[in-house]
Amino acid sequence: MGTGRLTGRRDQEATVPEASTAAGSAGGSPAGSSPRSLAEALRARDDAALAALLRARPDLLGPVPGDVTQLATRAGTRASVVRALDRLDRFALQTAEALAVAPDPCPYPALEGLLTGGEDERARAALPDALATLRDQALVWGDQDRLRLVRTARELLAPSASRPSPTGLGPTVAEATAGMSPTRVQEIVAAVGLPATHDPVSAVAALTGLFTDPQRMSALLDEAPAEAHQVLGRLVWGPPYGEVTPNPTPPVRWLRDRGLLLPATARTVVLPREVALHLRGGLAHRDTAPVAPPVPAHREHRPQLVDANAAGQALAALATVEELVKSWEHTGPPVLRAGGLSVRDLKRTAAALDTSEQQAAFWAELAYAAGLLASDGEADERYAPTPAFDDWVELPPAERWSALAAAWLPATRTAPLVGEQDAKGRTLSALGPELDRSAAPEVRRRVLELLGDLPEGGAPDPETLLARLAWERPVRGASDLRARLAQWALAEAEVLGVTGRGALSGPGRALLEHRDPAPLLAPLLPEPVDHVLLQADLTAVAPGPLRRPLGDTLAVLADVESKGGATVYRFTPGSVRRALDAGHAAADLHAFLKEHSRTPVPQPLAYLIDDVARRHGHLRVGAASSYVRCDDDAMLGEILADKRSAGLGLRRLAPTVLAAQADPTVLLEGLRAMGYAPAAESRTGDVLVARADAHRTPARSAPVPVPEGPPVPDATLLAAAVRAIRAGDVAATAVRKEPATASAAGVPGELPRTSAAETLATVQAAALTGSAVWIGYVNAEGAASQRVIAPVRVEGGFVTGYDHTADEVRTYALHRITGVAELADDHL
Repeated sequence: MGTGRLTGRRDQEATVPEASTAAGSAGGSPAGSSPRSLAEALRARDDAALAALLRARPDLLGPVPGDVTQLATRAGTRASVVRALDRLDRFALQTAEALAVAPDPCPYPALEGLLTGGEDERARAALPDALATLRDQALVWGDQDRLRLVRTARELLAPSASRPSPTGLGPTVAEATAGMSPTRVQEIVAAVGLPATHDPVSAVAALTGLFTDPQRMSALLDEAPAEAHQVLGRLVWGPPYGEVTPNPTPPVRWLRDRGLLLPATARTVVLPREVALHLRGGLAHRDTAPVAPPVPAHREHRPQLVDANAAGQALAALATVEELVKSWEHTGPPVLRAGGLSVRDLKRTAAALDTSEQQAAFWAELAYAAGLLASDGEADERYAPTPAFDDWVELPPAERWSALAAAWLPATRTAPLVGEQDAKGRTLSALGPELDRSAAPEVRRRVLELLGDLPEGGAPDPETLLARLAWERPVRGASDLRARLAQWALAEAEVLGVTGRGALSGPGRALLEHRDPAPLLAPLLPEPVDHVLLQADLTAVAPGPLRRPLGDTLAVLADVESKGGATVYRFTPGSVRRALDAGHAAADLHAFLKEHSRTPVPQPLAYLIDDVARRHGHLRVGAASSYVRCDDDAMLGEILADKRSAGLGLRRLAPTVLAAQADPTVLLEGLRAMGYAPAAESRTGDVLVARADAHRTPARSAPVPVPEGPPVPDATLLAAAVRAIRAGDVAATAVRKEPATASAAGVPGELPRTSAAETLATVQAAALTGSAVWIGYVNAEGAASQRVIAPVRVEGGFVTGYDHTADEVRTYALHRITGVAELADDHL
């Protein structure tokens, strides 16, 4: 009888029987039996263990396997195994590497010897957990006396001529002598004192037996010259390959003649695995790492000090992000054709924020991740604030920070990569493509988790933290990237205020635990103030964060000179003119300063405002191409005589009017650069208020992080997937009667094939007798499946019955049933 597996699900490792002995440990078969294949080992698992496998390897769920055999086959595919190996910790990976160079199957004591050498008690104690991890992820199956590494994993981890093993071991004697002439094999056998054999296979077996016999191997090596031991010492821990000349030295010739070095190519020799293991004392690795490196507290601070420091950083972060986004609300930087921010615009942004270009890229990426800025999508595409920014700035400071931190933690865009080059040699730009690193969120969260494991106020040495991360994911390449991501995460967490002085803050801990950090942060932030302190040197000191109307007006009237706990603003002729251009009159500015200053308005500041106001608008610029008019013809003559006006293309049209080739905006900027205070005017001669409306993009959603592989399934999906796999397994393994006709037999492993008349007759008979049948069914989407159903009613071209695989009553269209077969008696 056929097994009922679907076509294409056959895999040697998943289905070929394997002789075995006693029952194994967790993940094996019931007492008195042994799993003959990976599929049987998986079938023996309970639902919780099967769900744990799918949770650890979510790629196995795309799509949900039809049965356990298909699950086992998919678990052995190269892409899935590579992904699973990449997520192993160092000792679990070392265990898999040891199994890859061990006999197949491998008894547990042999594996223990490869990892401990009979002396490493820590490795001996950690081995059961490492082996359980490999079993749970379906990388290892079989009983304790017949452990098997999944074939694909063995191929990936076992040594080869083109890819040495991470253990540093080379090929076995049998592998290294494959293709060697029988005469040469017999010469090696004779050189080591073994009797000649009748065929090369037995000769290789005899040589292998010698190299794996500790006493005879020691006696052979005792005869070796001292220089030969030096040669072996250079190869024993890998790489096992060495170059030789056509006329090798006597020590190398001695080793080669006795098979202790075997030819790999015309110019290279290799140390056989059996010889290396003897020299190593049976160890697969020079150093094992059975225990995760600890991450102790390197420095300890008072938790209150950590929180205060983090709150100060959080407040500075809010001010920086707001300043950045507001600086782009009138004329934001253009979007490059390939996407992103140009190097020149990034430098300008960094100068405006008084920070480095790398930091400016981080703040821009953070605002982008939080959905506060985006490209406007216009023909002349530029970056601008989104409508969400207006809602964000109205939130209390603690809630604004929570929104930024919540966007930072899962973000995959990696700002520190800005300035580096991609695989095609193109420079990566801020806000541009190719900045996503799917591992960033997991590394960022893991760094915070390690910080959270320390006592409150404890800060680790970054080197110990990086060593821990390298142990958790030791795969080369992935480990290097994780180290860089971890260093960046530490720096970003500090500047954002998630940490303070290297220790996890209270709000940062709440963020890590999926709690709202705003209630913890709010008491740590100073209350906004409604006043400044004016000083005689034309500066104003804000003793804390300013309330919004005051801060917005002061940002127009003065320039920020320094930031920190107290912000210093400086009044200049240019800043006062900017306020006048925005529509404020001199009297309004005097009243504003008098109202909001706790100190009297200094006389120099009052004089500055009056002086700039008196000159403001004395010159008028309009659009002809453009023109300048002034009642003081002497001033116009002064402008014409100034060499700095040559580029404006000025010429006198009348005693009080100059025409210019430059457009009004360029003309205004040019005259201001010469020290004048011109005002723009309309066609009717009225002064134009230079207060542009803030530009906003259409509604934009924040960028979606790029996941690292398939998402981890939730409990509901896992339960449904396990039920579906079990149901498919019932259908695939159901025992069926031999078909009455040849047409129903089909090919073993395929869906049953019966004619429409045979299908109808069989399901009608099953409905009358109340028996179950096995059907092949193709749904409307073209997906084929196998079902075990007990028909109840057959009418109108449909069959209704209890579906044992779905555990519910369902209706199936008769024309979509490919075939039907009866089940063996009393099978269900």
